[in-house]
Amino acid sequence: MPDLEWQKSSYSSGDPNSNCLEVASTPSGRLRFRESEDPGTVLLTTPARWAALLRMVGAGATH
Repeated sequence: MPDLEWQKSSYSSGDPNSNCLEVASTPSGRLRFRESEDPGTVLLTTPARWAALLRMVGAGATH
């Protein structure tokens, strides 16, 4: 896997030692997410699926 540029949320405290969700985009356009405290565990998704999840959460979907 190529080196990815991981980014922390803008809502992070700014402290480089704080734990938060990080995201990186692959060359193919897929998104990878990891918890900064456990960088070895990575979730992979597409931008469309991520957008759908955010829409559901924003709408208050429960399932």
